[in-house]
Amino acid sequence: MVSPRFPLLLVDGPAPRAEELGVLLFELGAEGVELRDETTLVPGPGPGQVRLVASFATAGEADRARRAVNRQEPGLTCLLDELVGDEWRDKYKEHFTAFALTPSVMVVPPWEEPVIPAGMHLLVLDPGRAFGTGLHATTSLVATELEDRRAAFAGEPVLDVGTGSGILALLALRLGAASVRGIDCDADAIAVATENAERNGLLASATLECLPLDQIEGQFAVVVANIEARVLESMAAELLSRVRPGGVLLLSGVLATEHDELLATYRDVAHRLTLPLDHRRTVQRGDGPDAWVSIALRRGET
Repeated sequence: MVSPRFPLLLVDGPAPRAEELGVLLFELGAEGVELRDETTLVPGPGPGQVRLVASFATAGEADRARRAVNRQEPGLTCLLDELVGDEWRDKYKEHFTAFALTPSVMVVPPWEEPVIPAGMHLLVLDPGRAFGTGLHATTSLVATELEDRRAAFAGEPVLDVGTGSGILALLALRLGAASVRGIDCDADAIAVATENAERNGLLASATLECLPLDQIEGQFAVVVANIEARVLESMAAELLSRVRPGGVLLLSGVLATEHDELLATYRDVAHRLTLPLDHRRTVQRGDGPDAWVSIALRRGET
């Protein structure tokens, strides 16, 4: 039996141009584009650089895209590759090993049996192909914020928007949340998150659904949204309205260069909604144009 082959086009370029190059690859017929950099499970080509892995329906389409990129962007490295059979399913396991997500929580893949330091909580996680290994700077930033603010949601409900693998929702439960609700637009991600909740015995306290934010009712002590600045801008009013008075909104997936504009958007929306809003903290990870930030906002009591 001949194994199926999946053609890929690998494009290496400057990190600040990642989004622009991704759009180009989609315009050239890519069915999907994966970004790899210093923070991803499968690393990129080096500091300040990204690798875009574009998948195509046929080898011919991948080669035509390669030639088009070479014409339009002659300074970029552009190579053809392929995956054979189902090797992609387990390839990420080569790079995913146990690590401390926060000072009190260790993430462990289900295929490892590491020694857990005394006093640390265990979070068994298989990210599959969902976003959220805990290794990316944006996830790590929010994880640290959750640990620092655990008193704010002890015994209270938490909402995780764009839950991916469920790592932040499950972390909130480990840190003392009474319940979590995790939503994502990707049904496959919700399936992964549900499996991870079950692995950790947390399924009874976690509601994980493929739902848009506008279908979520109620308010939460903490709302987490680790997505990207463009999406966070469009969701500002709905996110703010899901935070209960006195509650906290944690935003991430934001480059340092996008911080001021995003914060201004949230202040403007809060003013329009007549919601008191306090900018409590911004934390940065990294330097230069590739630096990521998280933003903590507190909704006033009245």
